[in-house]
Amino acid sequence: MNLLYQFHQYIRLEKNLSPKTVEAYISDLKKWYTFLNPNFIDPNFDVQSIDNQVIGMTLPEIQQYLEFLYKSGIQARSQARVISSLKAFFKFLWIQKCISEDPTQLLESPKIGRKLPEFLSIPEVEALINAIDLSTPEGHRNKAIIEVMYGCGLRVSETVELKLSQLFFKENFIRVIGKGDKERLVPIGETAQNAIIQYIEGKRTQQKPKKGMEDILFLNRRNTKLTREMIFILIKNLADLAGIHKNISPHTLRHSFATHLIEGGADLRAVQEMLGHESITTTEIYTHLDKEYIRSTMAMYHPRY
Repeated sequence: MNLLYQFHQYIRLEKNLSPKTVEAYISDLKKWYTFLNPNFIDPNFDVQSIDNQVIGMTLPEIQQYLEFLYKSGIQARSQARVISSLKAFFKFLWIQKCISEDPTQLLESPKIGRKLPEFLSIPEVEALINAIDLSTPEGHRNKAIIEVMYGCGLRVSETVELKLSQLFFKENFIRVIGKGDKERLVPIGETAQNAIIQYIEGKRTQQKPKKGMEDILFLNRRNTKLTREMIFILIKNLADLAGIHKNISPHTLRHSFATHLIEGGADLRAVQEMLGHESITTTEIYTHLDKEYIRSTMAMYHPRY
């Protein structure tokens, strides 16, 4: 059993990383293996020989690959992800006692600026919701989608997977299954609740869900769950109708949810819990939004900034 396969099983089953993260790590490592030996892509290639090469790897040898990536012109953010993949892989080898010392311990990631996420103002959120045509068959469903994404800060994947059995309106909470199948309870306000109830009592009760979709909250015309792409298109179309010219996506509603809470004085730890962020540092970016807005305004309009 080769090291890549063992690592794949480890991060998928034991570390419980998200499918996208698992895919990214394995993809990065396969490219590295191919760099070490171009014959790696050949199914008849003896993987054991390259595994042995990896076990004896030193820091300068790893840095040669990173220098190759740098000269290839890949961006700092992509370089940082490759380094994360390598670090995770060698940490796994150390845990498994395949190596006695981790050569990536002193490996530094390139400095990358933290990009402030795009978000909508409160009037823009209202304009987005007001752009929904409630006379159409999908009108109340679309309103419920926007209200729950903005009102609860849900990811688009969490929205399409939201189930009727996860709604606890008497307690004013919904149960959300987030990244890595981690559960969290998120408060839901009266506005979002009412939008969902109107949708359920109207269009949703008239639909006959396909087998296995009976508990899914948001259904499409074919009586199956929505795709992330459908919600992306929905929000883009509503932004056009509302005259919002920002480059927005479903995630923009989540950013807006967090930004408006922080601006209103919400506790950072509480926002972290509601967003389902594993690290508080991920949530902390929202504390910088106001300061960044003030700074950019100063830079734009002050003649001597």
